[in-house]
Amino acid sequence: MFQGSIVALITPFRDGAFDEAAYRALIEWHIEQGTEGLVPCGTTGESPTLSHDEHKRVVEVCVETAAGRVPVIAGTGSNSTAEAVELTVHAKQAGADAALVVTPYYNKPNQEGMVLHYRAIHDAADLPIVIYNIPGRCVVDMTVETMARLAELPNIVGVKDATADLTRPMRTRAAIGPDFCMLSGEDATVVPFLAGGGDGCISVTANVAPAACAEMHRAWRDGDVATTSALQDRLMPLHLALFCESNPVPVKYAASQLGKCGPDARLPLAPLSEANKPVVATALRQAGLL
Repeated sequence: MFQGSIVALITPFRDGAFDEAAYRALIEWHIEQGTEGLVPCGTTGESPTLSHDEHKRVVEVCVETAAGRVPVIAGTGSNSTAEAVELTVHAKQAGADAALVVTPYYNKPNQEGMVLHYRAIHDAADLPIVIYNIPGRCVVDMTVETMARLAELPNIVGVKDATADLTRPMRTRAAIGPDFCMLSGEDATVVPFLAGGGDGCISVTANVAPAACAEMHRAWRDGDVATTSALQDRLMPLHLALFCESNPVPVKYAASQLGKCGPDARLPLAPLSEANKPVVATALRQAGLL
């Protein structure tokens, strides 16, 4: 259903407000550069500090600007089931192609609680849902067995796997089958994830290296392992540098260095430290972007 390089879009701000013009320009650039899908309002899009009105507007602008040229997978997750339902219903109304729904954070639901949470969202909104499993941020880890239960629902279509467990794609494929879409959420391990049966990556790095990320995925699909490996080697320092501090602080600074938007992130995220600015700049140069 979804494949290749899908960008976890940053949300540009100007004077504390959503910078709609910069966002539209970013989306146009991504489509020109070969990005194969857009994810507004994910972690990288600072969804926790967007108001509901802002969140909905960001999704609407993304759908409007993409205009059907590439799929839009709108981030609609929350640790409140009612809020996740509201945002997912809105994404459907806005014309998104799917919803990316993160496992409930902070509440620490058990596996049955996660099943009930996703089932409620599924039943309320007729929209394909990609489960977002990221234990490092959410504390909870959805098991493969739980995912297999949810995959029996017709609109649970895939997973964004940010566990960095490279047995997961193979175990998931064995439990659910080849039609379940498996997207990596970890740029640094994307090639072995693809080798394990993955379909693509919802990428932070693609915010600033969209052409290289898209080319890497195309090369993999074409069976060109040498080009895939060469591109991953070129991008690896950037993958690592973009997580030298909490995402999306480094990638927004990187985007500002490329003249795409301002570096501002919302509190409680602090600006990138002076010590790490050269780390990010050096990685951009190594990747041939500066």
